[in-house]
Amino acid sequence: MTTPIQRRLLTGGTLALLTVLFIATIVLSNALLRGARIDLTENRLYTLSPGTRTVLAEIDEPINLYFFFSDRGTRNFPAIRTYATRVRELLEEMVAKSDGKLRLTVIDPLPFSEEEDRATAFGLQAVPIGSAGESIFFGLAGSNSTDGQMIIPFFQPDKEAFLEYDVAKLVHSLNTTTKPVVAVVSGLPVGPGFDPQRRGMRPAWAFFQSLQELFEVRQLSPATLGQIPEDIRTVVLVHPKELSEDAEYALDQFVLRGGRLLVFVDPNAELDESADDPENPSAAAFAKRSSNLPRLFRAWGVNFDPERVLLDAATALQVQAPSGAPVRHLAILGFRSPNMNREDVITAELSTVNVASAGVLSMVDGAALSLEPLVQSSTEAQLVPSERLRFLSDPTTLFQDFSPTGATYVVAGRLSGKAATAFPERAGPNHRAESDGPVEIVVVADTDVLSDRLWVQVANFFGQQVMNAFANNGDLVVNAVDNLTGSSALISIRGRATSARPFTTVEALRRQADSRFREKEQELQAELAETERQLNELQQQKDQTQATVLSAEQRAALQRFQQRKVEIRHQLRQVRRQLDADIESLGNWLKVINIGLVPLLLTGGAIAFAWWRRRRVTAPRGSVA
Repeated sequence: MTTPIQRRLLTGGTLALLTVLFIATIVLSNALLRGARIDLTENRLYTLSPGTRTVLAEIDEPINLYFFFSDRGTRNFPAIRTYATRVRELLEEMVAKSDGKLRLTVIDPLPFSEEEDRATAFGLQAVPIGSAGESIFFGLAGSNSTDGQMIIPFFQPDKEAFLEYDVAKLVHSLNTTTKPVVAVVSGLPVGPGFDPQRRGMRPAWAFFQSLQELFEVRQLSPATLGQIPEDIRTVVLVHPKELSEDAEYALDQFVLRGGRLLVFVDPNAELDESADDPENPSAAAFAKRSSNLPRLFRAWGVNFDPERVLLDAATALQVQAPSGAPVRHLAILGFRSPNMNREDVITAELSTVNVASAGVLSMVDGAALSLEPLVQSSTEAQLVPSERLRFLSDPTTLFQDFSPTGATYVVAGRLSGKAATAFPERAGPNHRAESDGPVEIVVVADTDVLSDRLWVQVANFFGQQVMNAFANNGDLVVNAVDNLTGSSALISIRGRATSARPFTTVEALRRQADSRFREKEQELQAELAETERQLNELQQQKDQTQATVLSAEQRAALQRFQQRKVEIRHQLRQVRRQLDADIESLGNWLKVINIGLVPLLLTGGAIAFAWWRRRRVTAPRGSVA
């Protein structure tokens, strides 16, 4: 029989042994399970996409990443700190999967410190936040073995969907030491050259100059396009007007062997000067200004009608009419954020894209390729023959017989999928019958989108050209080329889900309330219009001596409308109040479930389990519990 002292020693020894075993288990798990992770998030936020893993596997030499985050300066900003944790965990995951090729350093740049100077030397800028004027750093800098540098100036929380893409792009850029080669094949005078009509040098269009800053740009002539050099990764094809069969075949084989293509076609290229004849001005009015890729589009399954132009009342821009008054032009359109694909890196951050006399794109049934819209019209749109714009003098005439179809039309889109050649009858040692993998093609059904007049003002400032952009047309082109010139792995990294978890039920309640609210507003506007019509009819029935005096019928109509207006506004307030009541009721039910019901269920389950255990222990041996 053990004594109390022996029992205490035994208990103490057991606890000490358990403590040693616990510490040993922790140490062993840290050593043996280092880097092992389980992603239990709904959208697998912390699992790298296959494209990112490929980018990391292609790293040749070590890359240093410096994550600058003002940890102390953001103590009062929990939203930024939460997103910073998300960024840091993504960076750590990429480092863990890079096989030692990525090295991460986390830096808190305090004010007036060497770390702050280091962040500024990389090109990062402190961003002011809060009302007290505090400034914080929240960006990433990277460097490679050849002193190349790339930065993400600031991680914007609203761009979380493209966080992995932005970081992977930075790593890919640091791993590439030379500028990608981009070829521009254009039927319009987009590049610099000699203008025979003006007998002087012609400057390049603004978008062309923007491409030259980022890529090695080569101009290839459409007339002599028989073979595309192997070192060209992306071709920008502008206004392919009556391309030869050999030129289309060269583009066909270029795409099938893995080249990327950005195409601009147009049913009415307003800046097409190829048919202009100074000695016969009337010939320009009848000249063909459309472009198409008929054979390639058929092979890809693309529908494009070069004889039809898009009209859109919701996005129509104002222009100056012959009378001098501003009027809306149904064929000159300004697409805004709702018309952009916010899930694609090309258009996610664009605010405005202006087009003129644009066409539309669609796919035939059973097409091998798929079309992902990048820019599309509103539902207040219609297609009309391009002939209506040929001799258009007054834009208001486009409203005649204008009848929106209620459908949306794609103006720019991304083609992807495995493609077959458009020239199956051809053969040769280097002929490809189909692509090895998915092709990457972006098609825009407008060439005027490239013209300076629709997106930028170019001024000469002491011998230098200064560009002041008022639309994102140039960004659209640069984003598309930048995305296409990246590796296939980088292109495959699209926008991912964010860590935000919206209250879907509450959002549904809001949408229902907004729908009822709009119905009431439309009812009020309809009654207002009807009342104004009745008042005008009564006014026309009076003679000039009584024109300024309200009749009894007019006073009665006004009184009825005012009374009805008060009633409808009361109903609008009731709709809003009901929304608040529904949300509050939902919140109360959630509180009851979370605070009351769940603990009761857990307590009841524990009591039932304890009763079952006690009954089983106290039951006579051999009996059934």
